[in-house]
Amino acid sequence: MQTREVDAGAVQSLLAAAVAAPSIHNTQPWRFGLGPDIRSVEVRADPGRRLPMTDPDLRAQHLSVGAAVFNLRVAAAHLGWEPVVRLLPAADDPGLLATVRLAGPAKDGPAPLWHLYEAIERRHTSRMPFTGRPVPEPIVTEMISAARVEGARLDVPDIVGTRRLLQLTEAGEVRNASHPGRTAEARGWLTAPGRDAGYGIPVPAVGALDASGRIPMRDFTGRLPVPHLPALHFERHAQVALLWTAWDRREDWLRAGQALQHVLLTATAYGVRTSMLHQAMEWMDLRAAMGGSRQRRCPQLLIRFGYGPEGGRTPRAAGHAAPHPAPVPGPAASGVRIAPSA
Repeated sequence: MQTREVDAGAVQSLLAAAVAAPSIHNTQPWRFGLGPDIRSVEVRADPGRRLPMTDPDLRAQHLSVGAAVFNLRVAAAHLGWEPVVRLLPAADDPGLLATVRLAGPAKDGPAPLWHLYEAIERRHTSRMPFTGRPVPEPIVTEMISAARVEGARLDVPDIVGTRRLLQLTEAGEVRNASHPGRTAEARGWLTAPGRDAGYGIPVPAVGALDASGRIPMRDFTGRLPVPHLPALHFERHAQVALLWTAWDRREDWLRAGQALQHVLLTATAYGVRTSMLHQAMEWMDLRAAMGGSRQRRCPQLLIRFGYGPEGGRTPRAAGHAAPHPAPVPGPAASGVRIAPSA
């Protein structure tokens, strides 16, 4: 923990952590602004970075923003503040998804958030084969606890349950591949080698497909004439975890996003690699089937985890400004600008 002074350097650190969060197709669908008292950060959805075909109800967008909110919390704790979060704080402003207020000194609980700060930079989605070595039960238990702390649940199924979830994911992947609109939308977020767009997925970070067909990794390239890895043999017995909530409201999606990032950073802190399998969540019937027969279980995401190579880095924009941005007073750290609220 470093400082509790709200200066330009602290703001830059907060936003650099926030934009390192995962987002669907690396759309980074968030915008940040300073609240009137300068001690709070407003987090908004960026309407220009939605996926109308893949995410028509904006559920995945809310998950992405929730992950950014969690990174803000971790960075605030690292800098010495206690972060206080309000979700959907203004009924008359639906674009304002959350505020993160920098309150008093950070509190050291049983699992203080600041210890996850170093994992923010090291976390990358790994779309490559894992070794198949099982992740030890104590680490899996910590991942489950991380989701529960955020108001979500993480279920780790047995081999039969894993096979069922992967089959549903494969069904989603097949549907996406045969849907011209969704295929075009996903490919629209691919970035050519050597082109730093600040968003999207560079072709080298796309990863490989499973030659055995057991693990349905998303195929971004299809038949596009771009360089891509040949199909590889992935782990024979995948470890997956289903993230779900009891309800399916906007605030539940934001909580699920925070739970997702808490789980991913916990895994990263132990050297565990992760990737997200979202395809089944993009079809109403498949998403319902992912929940199984249990009532009040709303699936949000399937996480694949294990040991293997580090995932390829994806670009990050320096930051988003609210309308009429004004530079934060003080020395610039990374070109991030945020605007005080009106």
